[in-house]
Amino acid sequence: MTAPEPDLRHHGDAEVRADGSGLVDLAVNVRTGTPPAWLRDRLAATLGDLSAYPDQGAARAAVAARHRRPADEVLLTSGAAEAFVLLARVLTARHIVVVHPQFTEPEAALRDAGHQVHRVLLSPEDGFRLGAVPEEADLVVLGNPTNPTSVLHPADAVAALARPGRTLVVDEAFMDTVPGERESLAPARDLPGQVVVLRSLTKTWGLAGLRIGYVLGPAPLIAALGAAQPLWPVSTPALAAAEACSGPAALAEAEEAAAELALWRTYLLKGLAAFPTLRVYGEPAASFVLVRLPDAAAVRERLRGRGFAVRRGDTFPGLGEEWLRIAVRDEATTDRFLDALAAVLTPLPPSLPRLSPA
Repeated sequence: MTAPEPDLRHHGDAEVRADGSGLVDLAVNVRTGTPPAWLRDRLAATLGDLSAYPDQGAARAAVAARHRRPADEVLLTSGAAEAFVLLARVLTARHIVVVHPQFTEPEAALRDAGHQVHRVLLSPEDGFRLGAVPEEADLVVLGNPTNPTSVLHPADAVAALARPGRTLVVDEAFMDTVPGERESLAPARDLPGQVVVLRSLTKTWGLAGLRIGYVLGPAPLIAALGAAQPLWPVSTPALAAAEACSGPAALAEAEEAAAELALWRTYLLKGLAAFPTLRVYGEPAASFVLVRLPDAAAVRERLRGRGFAVRRGDTFPGLGEEWLRIAVRDEATTDRFLDALAAVLTPLPPSLPRLSPA
């Protein structure tokens, strides 16, 4: 029997919104307590400017300076998701490969644009390590660190996929959750072919509702992607966020958050290791971990009953119903979650026989 095709349009917010009032959100990977007060103030200050059309100049220059690239190699987008749509519309490729498991929106956008997509499935048994990609692939898409596996691929391994005549698209939406952003290809400008890096401000800064991301790549491709955008695609508040979050103070705050996150992730992994039926594959490096356990779908529902939403894994190609993704949170929240997990994984004692009345 053929397994059902994964729902590429399912996202973690659905886990929280589906009768999820009051649930502790471990399904969405946005940092809690965000946006910070200084960023909210910066966004609020733009409200007086909304009568004018947005001007991208300052924000584009700030992002370019942050990555030490010319401004014509930067495209600001309405979230990283818009970038996937633009790439699908602009690029002409004969053999497209998406490396899975990964964020499903790139494949969905490519299919919506009429492209045929081939999948390369990484194996959990070797820690989701990057494997062979068909040499004939002229468009390759992968995430780093990858959602939902949390695996951080070495930059050398990712760069080795670049080829003359190939466009390599690297989704680095979670790279700012990694201390030092090690393994990033954002500064890479001399690799063969076209190397495109996508970034998002959603995760670290809590801006999912604002929609702001950007693309880094060769100037001619950036110009073509920009020509495919509607007029004024990024709002004035979103441009202010891009500028503010690219400055030295914001980058220092993001680095501190990434270091703290690494400690919280270690704490979560230590707690998860106490459950013999649960296994983590690979070495998690981002703001979430992927686990495999029996009856994961039932466990997810029982966790909801105890106040916690986690992300189902069966909507990611290459995974199945036995997988769950869990967001990393502070130690107190993790303790409460681990208690709930212990409760739902502990077998209930057999029912005692009912005594007949005397």
